Amino acid sequence: MSSTSSYKLKIVWPNVLVLFLYHYFAILGIYYIFSLQIKLGTVLFMFLLGRVAGLGITMGAHRLWCHKAYKAKLPLRIILCFLQTVTFQNCIYEWCRDHRVHHQFTDTDADPHNINRGFFFSHMGWLMVRKHPDVTKLGKTVNMSDLEADPVVRFQKKFYVVLAPVFSFVVPTMVPWYFWNEDLYVSFCTAAMFRYVVSLHFTWLVNSAAHIWGTKPYNRSIKATENKVVSSLTWGEGWHNYHHVFPWDYKAAELGTGDNFSATCIEMMAKIGWAYDLRTASPKMIQERRDTSDTGSETSY
Repeated sequence: MSSTSSYKLKIVWPNVLVLFLYHYFAILGIYYIFSLQIKLGTVLFMFLLGRVAGLGITMGAHRLWCHKAYKAKLPLRIILCFLQTVTFQNCIYEWCRDHRVHHQFTDTDADPHNINRGFFFSHMGWLMVRKHPDVTKLGKTVNMSDLEADPVVRFQKKFYVVLAPVFSFVVPTMVPWYFWNEDLYVSFCTAAMFRYVVSLHFTWLVNSAAHIWGTKPYNRSIKATENKVVSSLTWGEGWHNYHHVFPWDYKAAELGTGDNFSATCIEMMAKIGWAYDLRTASPKMIQERRDTSDTGSETSY
């Protein structure tokens, strides 16, 4: 692999402009919220949509499609695909490709959001620059055949450029305006943009904060950490040191209780038969990893 020191960052200015506009409208949303120019119904709608849509990332793109931590029947896959579309964080196929590359080449130049380049880069800066050549080169070696065979993933990928803006921006703007006469611009800046930008930062914190601050009880040789704050914000995605050791565990954590709402939802879906073949690490495997945390390595995604 090429060295980080010889790689010069090339800024992608259109991406910078788009991210600037996202945050500009989100900041306006904050103003409307704190100046009380927003209706209570819009606040509740914004909060509920943001939190529920997040399951499309945690339960869906991450644990189901990327890591195959469990299997889901068609109704659940469709619901999770819809929720993931609302988050507008790239289609499932691209999201999983980048995340699998991150796991397979973590903390190297081939890691799309390599933490060794600093907090800002791993948080959002990686979206503002050209990918390191190793990311592109080694990313092509990652097996994506399982996602290519999934008709739900294929459908979303084919129509994503239309579906994502409609479900992430248009519909969240129109619902408060139509049903309880919210000001259209206020609705756009809050229910659409503020909600969207907050969800982005929650996801980005897993790539940044959860690779810097926290404990490393399972593998001290990697950057990923156990970060309770991040886990609370992301429905259980912050137990990241464990996750990098056991990426195929549907809980993404040693324990599936408390703030790990994603694991709870998967278990609920299993009870009604929509989720099945849940994979998890045994207590013996976990203890063995704790005992060898200085020398262990990641297992397959």
